[in-house]
Amino acid sequence: MSAKPSPERPLSPFMIGPYYRPQLTSMLSILHRITGVINTVGAFLLSGWLLSIASGPAAYDAFMGHASAWYGLFFLFGWTWTVAYHLCNGVRHLYWDTGRGFDLDTVYKTGYAVIAGSVVLTVLVWIVVLI
Repeated sequence: MSAKPSPERPLSPFMIGPYYRPQLTSMLSILHRITGVINTVGAFLLSGWLLSIASGPAAYDAFMGHASAWYGLFFLFGWTWTVAYHLCNGVRHLYWDTGRGFDLDTVYKTGYAVIAGSVVLTVLVWIVVLI
């Protein structure tokens, strides 16, 4: 006779649906990984920009035509946020490396601070760029 799992208890915390509600901590962790990948793509595009400068005015003008278009600016704004988020969350991880900040209240406060800080940094960078 095999035991059947109880419908009240999920088999895994990773089950989606009524069993598992995503939490701020898990979402920020996943977002940190995603922003790391996006930052890598952005670094390749930054290298492309530098190569266009080295290749002469025609290549630079072609690159800047895309970078200054609406989709280029949209990507640059988003990339600025991913860099700011990754930086803020990295500082949070450095704080954790000291062995502090693991109580649930502090984890949530620093999580919200990372989100707010990344938005504020992004806006400040773009204010400086546009002035």
